[in-house]
Amino acid sequence: MESLLLVVLDLVGVAVFAASGGSAGVAKRLDLFGVGFLGLVSSLGGGIFRDLVINAAPPLAFADWRYLVVAVVASVAVFWLHPQLNRLRRTVLVLDAAGLGLFTVTGTLKALSAGVPPAGACLIGMITGIGGGMLRDVFTGEIPVVLRREVYALASLAGAIVITVASRLEWGSPAITIGAAVLVFGLRLVFVKSSWQVPVAQEREYRPLRKRRGNSAPGGRTD
Repeated sequence: MESLLLVVLDLVGVAVFAASGGSAGVAKRLDLFGVGFLGLVSSLGGGIFRDLVINAAPPLAFADWRYLVVAVVASVAVFWLHPQLNRLRRTVLVLDAAGLGLFTVTGTLKALSAGVPPAGACLIGMITGIGGGMLRDVFTGEIPVVLRREVYALASLAGAIVITVASRLEWGSPAITIGAAVLVFGLRLVFVKSSWQVPVAQEREYRPLRKRRGNSAPGGRTD
């Protein structure tokens, strides 16, 4: 049951991130190939990283045909249906938050199943969640959202910690798994809605030191 749930959540995450990448491509006025490529990169990049790190070769994106098909279908669907998707920026935001939650959960669970220690599993889960969004932003010429002031990675990390703690306490259940994904999704949207931001370094005006007049010479004399 747990394995089936992971596969379902993983495929839903692929579809959501593919739609997110496709929506970003449409917003950038890319052609059909560009939209499809961006959807593939956004939806499969994080999972490929996860599988390579936990030594699951070949990655599921290449070993299971369903991943590629789901990503392509979701991307193409967005390309053709985008007139009905009003305010693409908001669509990308919501889809990205959903994908972040789903991939964080599946990435963390798969890392734990592979025997990765808790801290490492949280890190892998977080990178799995944020990886697709980072690639999408890079390919569309944007600064990755995780590197901006918006709270992004912390929402993912919170979900990864919940999954890891539940696993250590042997509280693993579909309800907790889905709940952790919903938690990440909700936190991300709350942070955006409330405009919470991570502090950044403030620029300071440089003022050169002024040289004192009449520097004292040895013996207490001045020149």
